[in-house]
Amino acid sequence: MLSGDIPPNQTIYIKNINEKVKKEELKRSLYALFSQYGRILDVVALKTTKLRGQAWIVFSEITAASNAVRQMQNFPFYDKPMRIQYAKTKSDCVAKADGTYAPEEKKKKKEEKAAERKKRAEEAQQAGSASNGPSAQNNGGISASQASRQGKTSSQEPAAAPNNILFIQNLPHETTSMMLQILFQQYPGFREVRMIEAKPGIAFVEFGDDMQASVAMQALQAFKITPQNPMAITYAKK
Repeated sequence: MLSGDIPPNQTIYIKNINEKVKKEELKRSLYALFSQYGRILDVVALKTTKLRGQAWIVFSEITAASNAVRQMQNFPFYDKPMRIQYAKTKSDCVAKADGTYAPEEKKKKKEEKAAERKKRAEEAQQAGSASNGPSAQNNGGISASQASRQGKTSSQEPAAAPNNILFIQNLPHETTSMMLQILFQQYPGFREVRMIEAKPGIAFVEFGDDMQASVAMQALQAFKITPQNPMAITYAKK
């Protein structure tokens, strides 16, 4: 194993990543893929010449990092097998937790990243308000008007009978078909992901049969692509 000479720790290092993937999409995809192993404190991916094709993921627990290294080694990620090992240096998140953090030049970068995240959140909220008008937000992070556009809830309509196509709701608007493919292709029978450009926030995922679809549904129900967006999965209506 690549990590044999490095002691296990909470941060994993990934290389051989497709360099054509944009930075923000890469970070979202890595978060979505690896959060199944435990709570993620940070995802670091830079597009500088020396650091292209690489990323670091910081978990809250060493066991989560160990499971990720073992189970995701050589996983096909954007058409390239990932090479994963434990990171050689302690991450800032972990250093802060155990009291060994020395800020200096890293402080400015952290502040810039925080400001960027805040700006994106404010822009997303503003865009939602502008397109939907005043409406209360529910606990899942989607507004009442968005929920109505995505289809009535199961309490208003009878649930569809089990079949081989899953209907996914409450996705972040920046979700791509590749991100969903990475998540669902881990389960047997996966065929394809279909998204509707005019209706962000929803998708259809097709499997070989209803049993295979059921396994994926149970495994990924309420899975959070972002902390604010637990997936709502039902069978598609035919």
